[in-house]
Amino acid sequence: MFENNKMDLSKGLVLNHPSQLFILFFTEMWERFSYYGMRALLVLFLTASLMDAGYGWERKDALELYALYTGLVYFTPMLGGFLADKFLGYRKAVIIGGITMALGHGFMALEQPTFFYLGLISIIIGNGLFKPNISSMVGQLYKNNEAHKDSAYTIFYMGINAGSFLGMLLCGYLGEKVGWNYGFGLAMVFMIAGVSQFWFSSKLFGNIGLLNKNEIGENKSINTTLNIENKSNNRFVFWCSIGIIIALMVYFLIPHEASKSIIKSINIFIPPLIFGVVTTIIGFLVSDPTLTKVEKDKVVVIIVFTFFTIFFWWAFEQSGGSMTIFASEYTDRTLTGNGATIFKIVNSMITVGAMAVISWVLVKLFKVTFTQVPIANVILASSFILIWSIVIWMLWREFQAETTEIQASWFSMLGSFFIITLSPLFSKFWDTKIIKSGAIKFGLGLILIGLGFAFLAFGSNGIPQGAKTASVSLIWLVLAYLLHTMGELCVSPVGLSYVSKLAPVRLIGILFGIWFVANFIASWAAGITGSYIDPIVEKYSMSIFFLIFTGITVFFGLVIIGLNPILKKMMHGVDD
Repeated sequence: MFENNKMDLSKGLVLNHPSQLFILFFTEMWERFSYYGMRALLVLFLTASLMDAGYGWERKDALELYALYTGLVYFTPMLGGFLADKFLGYRKAVIIGGITMALGHGFMALEQPTFFYLGLISIIIGNGLFKPNISSMVGQLYKNNEAHKDSAYTIFYMGINAGSFLGMLLCGYLGEKVGWNYGFGLAMVFMIAGVSQFWFSSKLFGNIGLLNKNEIGENKSINTTLNIENKSNNRFVFWCSIGIIIALMVYFLIPHEASKSIIKSINIFIPPLIFGVVTTIIGFLVSDPTLTKVEKDKVVVIIVFTFFTIFFWWAFEQSGGSMTIFASEYTDRTLTGNGATIFKIVNSMITVGAMAVISWVLVKLFKVTFTQVPIANVILASSFILIWSIVIWMLWREFQAETTEIQASWFSMLGSFFIITLSPLFSKFWDTKIIKSGAIKFGLGLILIGLGFAFLAFGSNGIPQGAKTASVSLIWLVLAYLLHTMGELCVSPVGLSYVSKLAPVRLIGILFGIWFVANFIASWAAGITGSYIDPIVEKYSMSIFFLIFTGITVFFGLVIIGLNPILKKMMHGVDD
């Protein structure tokens, strides 16, 4: 049933899927653990006072660095996918990327400025090699079994969210309540665990993920980008040249101030880079002489969806920036009495429940693969013993305390928790076909995230103009994350599905590359917008700051819903 690259993947099934899927599942889980665990701490560490062992940065400066970091994290996968396709192969790219990211987390744990920046650069480069290519290997496992691919990616997506949930919870807890270096260091430990168990499991994959120069161009997957046929090279070079010219024009024609800050100086180059990359990709696509009228229409729909998703992720990515600051400085996170007891119980149930499910999957994998790759299984078992130990220690420590101060990073993990719990419900709802249109789903997602910010605006209505701190009820953040997650389930998996349905097979790589460009633009813009939180609060109010996100996302949500008849016609039956 599962056969690919001279391997019979039907041997050793776990939950009716090849065991190799779950090796990738745990590799990705630990990588997301380390990435999101560090991201949850980044702005908090930068803005923490020197007395609290932080850098004491202004919020604006911290969020500008956050913008640059998160933007580039989504830019480098375009290059990483290309390098894997042409030179490295997916497997080698994953290993190199994982090791590079582990080094990055280790550098950050030193907390020294030079190593801190070197750590960020290492994570950006490592993520570019790791992120697109491990997902590509999932697709290769099901090369001749498309029917099981959707459920495989659903399982894989659960691994992503399980890792981010645990990373934000535990790295955030250690970083905020024990020491920043412990939070960054824990991210390094589990990144090493993930890439090590993958390395020692390599023999189970046969030729999957290896570079086969005779098959370059055949192993296209949904996450590799700019995989261009040789006959298109001249056209691609031409549009690259146009893109560079556009970028230079934008840089020299748009006024900007010279800056002594390296971060600000680099951020000045990002808008020209965006214009150049977008011009290159769109120009290359629309000038393709092989596209039929139907294919051109479908490509236009993908570009339209990608444009609207920028506004969704621009708002959504406030999670690690302005919303983290709101949680840290403007939210009442101290609980006593019954409130503290209820929180401890709920937090314990959430954490232990998630760990129990993941551990159950681990045991299933052990039964199938232990005799074949014992070292990999020992590494996995050891990492789970460590993670269980930390979880038990954390929960015991909190139950001993009379009062509970929720760490600011705890709220960030709510998104992953809601994804895990709501995904099955949304999947069943989409199956009812009550809402079939992709445009309406996108519009609903944008409106939901806008409503989430409306709750934050309402909850912060009592914060005085210009206030640097406040004690708003935590319920508003919880409701916001709930609505944001519901919006994500309307946009993220739906968008990926429509790209795969609409894209011509020969262009699927570059069209998914556009998706990465959208995340790059949105993440960078999110950090830059968030960096204006203090000026807006000082001149207007915190409510106005959040209502900006409400107004823009709801507006574009209504616009794409209005475009539904036109887009549906251009899909040529895909949306019927």
